[in-house]
Amino acid sequence: MKKILLAGLIATGSMMAAPAFAAPQCGNDSSGFARWVEEFKQVAPSNGISPSVVERAFANVSYNRETIRADRGQRSFKLSFDEFMKKRGGQAIISRGKKMKAGNASLFASIERRYGVPAGPLLAIWGMETGFGGFMGNQHTLSAVATLAYDCRRSAYFTEQLYAALTLVARGDLSPSARGAAHGEIGQTQFLPLNVVRYGADGDGDGHIDMVRSRADALASTANFLRGHGWRAGAGYQPGEPNFVAIQGWNAASVYQRAIAYIGAEIDGR
Repeated sequence: MKKILLAGLIATGSMMAAPAFAAPQCGNDSSGFARWVEEFKQVAPSNGISPSVVERAFANVSYNRETIRADRGQRSFKLSFDEFMKKRGGQAIISRGKKMKAGNASLFASIERRYGVPAGPLLAIWGMETGFGGFMGNQHTLSAVATLAYDCRRSAYFTEQLYAALTLVARGDLSPSARGAAHGEIGQTQFLPLNVVRYGADGDGDGHIDMVRSRADALASTANFLRGHGWRAGAGYQPGEPNFVAIQGWNAASVYQRAIAYIGAEIDGR
């Protein structure tokens, strides 16, 4: 999914106030990026990231022009609901989502018992974000996040995301060579690094949170995110119902929120 970014909100949901990380001077083109990286590598250890993790994480980081283009050119969220559903293949997601629900019934039942979130909205998110894991992005994740941390448009916000990404590298939950979406979103349901730190869940019990290879981890984390944004077990999730607020936490665009609710209800048979 190409998520909307509005006034410090990223598509994976609203964030709490960011801590004040020391950071070098931002820039608006590639000319100062190499200098910024070297300065960031000097200050990162004072913010709790070991020098060895910093060196390993930045080994192949470069300025990502595709990320900047994507950040400046988000248009699909201005479509009408019908146009958006057609563009995103809403009916195909519903059809396949029903099959995915049946084929993974025990997983979805386990997630609902633990988090109170039914299969429908999780499948709606999974389907719209990556086509059920079919395409998770091809941009170098650490380059994308570092580029946006350097870029002056939302430097403080993405500096926090960059520190979260480095935390995931240190934990062994993010490879320095990982690839994902243009803004650094990770895995099957496209979490930003800080959301993995805050809401990531080990759905398959292997001791790691693998948002790319483990659908159990990705879906459990998504359910945990929704619960963390106010989801109440058993309540409705259509516009005006109690759990719609959690869907609003997932994405700032109203058309995307409505699509999650509609697709989810169709899959759940509500």
